[in-house]
Amino acid sequence: MTRPATAPLPRPLALRSEIDPFIVMDVMGEANARAAEGENIIHMEVGQPATPAPLAARERARVALANDRLGYTEALGLPELRERIARYYGERYGVSVTSERIVVTAGSSAGFVLAFLALLDPGAALALPSPGYPCYRQILKALAVTPTLIATGALGRWMPTAADVERMSGVDGLLVASPNNPTGTMTVGTRLKELADICRRKSLWLISDEIYHGLEYDAPAETALQAWDAAVVVNSFSKYFSMTGWRVGWLVVPEALVRPIERLAQNLYISPPAISQAAALGAFDAIEELEAIKAGYADNRALLLNELPAGLGDILPADGAFYLYADVSRLTSDSAAFAKSMLKKIGVAITPGIDFDSDRGRTHVRLCYAGPHAAMREAARRIKSWLKQ
Repeated sequence: MTRPATAPLPRPLALRSEIDPFIVMDVMGEANARAAEGENIIHMEVGQPATPAPLAARERARVALANDRLGYTEALGLPELRERIARYYGERYGVSVTSERIVVTAGSSAGFVLAFLALLDPGAALALPSPGYPCYRQILKALAVTPTLIATGALGRWMPTAADVERMSGVDGLLVASPNNPTGTMTVGTRLKELADICRRKSLWLISDEIYHGLEYDAPAETALQAWDAAVVVNSFSKYFSMTGWRVGWLVVPEALVRPIERLAQNLYISPPAISQAAALGAFDAIEELEAIKAGYADNRALLLNELPAGLGDILPADGAFYLYADVSRLTSDSAAFAKSMLKKIGVAITPGIDFDSDRGRTHVRLCYAGPHAAMREAARRIKSWLKQ
């Protein structure tokens, strides 16, 4: 059957649609297509747990499906979930946060959109670490805000410094992510406080991406709220709580921002998904199960750091998350072609570094080790064999 001709568009598309793709999702699509054709694919590209939501979360969802109308909730989220998240800050960090400051969102992605819209007018600029999560840049561009990149490096553990921010002019805020995607590194020592102090002194917004909190291996991550109560924190149930597809996250914001963000949330999203919020309440009762999952990540991390061949060199022992960011400059200057070849030749899907750093990422790749241990061992075997050839 012939496909119908595509109807011409009456006008050009809006400029805000001209953003780069999220490359890892394209890689996942190709990997899934190959798997559907019968190939044995090992997924090390997309950053998500291989495990389902914890049992207690799924049980809460089951009960809600049987007994709850599951209609709209308040735009800021279920009051009991906001209260539970606020209590979590006291339990985990020893920080007192009122439930009124919690905004439940449709994943951290909606959290970033709401925060950017509330804080940054068109024409504003936000400083971002590079390499970094690509959707920061693309969301900002779609909102007509300029992403101003701070080039980080291995010597500084891929984290921005107060000196970096001190040198910057013409920016309205700083976004910092610890643990970082793609590098897995964290702010250590006094660096987070130093960043908060320089933002306070220069009257800059500080947005802290904390969606990988809980996934640390040597030392616990600090919340920016320990350094500055006016920081805007973004977190999610996706990573540590193993609930990526449920699309539920949260913001912690200063009280003066609650109503402006609520107005935006009402109009953009109405409310987060009711079923996901019910499940999220149950996730807090699953810490033992979640810690066992994290122990599996730690085993995978140790395995890959030991088994990956020398050609994938200069990998820092990542502090948190479930990523390794590898320098492959001895093998290629085209990480996209390198990743495509690896998928085609040995069925291992990884993410080219250009997703996270359009320039220096040409000589880096990211490997996600959130998969089953046997799959990670097999991936290391395939990679070593392939590179020997």
